[in-house]
Amino acid sequence: MTEEEPDVNTETTDADAPEPADVPEPVNAPEPADEAPPEAAAAVETAAAPPAEPEEQLSPKERRGRKRSVHSGEAGSSLSPEERNAARLERRVKKAAERRRYRSTSREKRRAGSSGEGTPRAERKGTGSPRILRGVVMSDKADKTITVKIDTARQHRTYGKIVRSSSTLHAHDEANDANAGDTVRVVESRPLSRTKRWRLVEVVERAR
Repeated sequence: MTEEEPDVNTETTDADAPEPADVPEPVNAPEPADEAPPEAAAAVETAAAPPAEPEEQLSPKERRGRKRSVHSGEAGSSLSPEERNAARLERRVKKAAERRRYRSTSREKRRAGSSGEGTPRAERKGTGSPRILRGVVMSDKADKTITVKIDTARQHRTYGKIVRSSSTLHAHDEANDANAGDTVRVVESRPLSRTKRWRLVEVVERAR
């Protein structure tokens, strides 16, 4: 018999096998993540979030009101009641001064406009004189009092038509001179009674 040849493909022992090279272990190696890509995560969050409510449409007036309602914190609870009262009083005094200034300028403008020049009111002749009206006596039954009817006619400012109207007033007749039907002239005066604000000047024409 022939001797068996050694098997070339026989496995080598562990001692004869070459040692593998030292491979450095990766530091903080990322573990295989099971998370979805960012696009998918964003899509999931969008689907989970509730739909955004549409912005409320406010009118300019409502926007101004909300803006005023927001507390600025300038004069909040840090002020004492005495300081708040002092500030309130200062504002009232300032507003009163502004009102007085506005009224005085408006008064001067009215005076200058009525006279056509800058003459003071005290120097203008006839300004502030009492009114004098002419009318017909309707009744003289009361003592020292006559009822006078005043007829007026004016042109309508828009249509140009003559509009006629009448009014009655009570006038003081000290001597009971006027009778019913007389045409008289009365002048404006201080309040002489509850209804009398006029006084008889003269009887222009006697009733026939």
